[in-house]
Parts: sequence; C-alpha cells; structure tokens
Amino acid sequence: VQLQASGGGLVQAGGSLRLSCTAYFISRSFNAVAWYRQAPGKEREEVAKITSGSVTSYADSVRGRFTISRDNAGKTWYLQMNSLKPEDTAVYYCKGGSFWGRGTLVTVSS
Repeated sequence: VQLQASGGGLVQAGGSLRLSCTAYFISRSFNAVAWYRQAPGKEREEVAKITSGSVTSYADSVRGRFTISRDNAGKTWYLQMNSLKPEDTAVYYCKGGSFWGRGTLVTVSS
C-alpha cells in the first residue's frame, strides 16, 4: 500500500490550497482517512478525518476553513484549505488505516 500526498506549496495568508492523497495498491478503500499536520517544533496533530460513510470531523483550529472529501472510487482524498493563516504552515500528511503518506509542505506567508 502506498499513499501519495501532493498539492502543498507557498501561499499568502487568506489564500487557498487543495491537497490530494491518492492510495495505490489497495484492494478496498479505507474505513477512514485523516489529514495530519506537523509544524516545526510541534507534535503532529489531526486536522480532519472522513469515514467510509462520509462522516467528517475537524480540529477546532480549522473548522469552517478546511473541508475534507473523497472521490467516488474511494482511492483519492482531498483537503480543501481556505482562508489560510500563517499558523497553518506545516508539513501535511494523510493517513489511511495504519499507512502514512509522505508529507507535503504548506507554507503560508503573512
């Protein structure tokens, strides 16, 4: 199983980015997929999660600004990030089951 995250980059505060996480070599979709982030000097934290039944949950710090979704095939998940703030700067990771994707860096300039 491989998870590949992409879509990170440099954006100004107030801007938007969409991250993607694609799963390879899976026979069926995960029961849940989550996006995590880790800022320099801080612990990794969960920011959003979506279940196979499309139930979503968000960290308080991103609720109302971030939206997690998935495609119909259940092999690609997205994190739409709007109204980005400098404190959103971090390496973002996706996790499906017990598998982690390689992180993608998001940098928000003030």
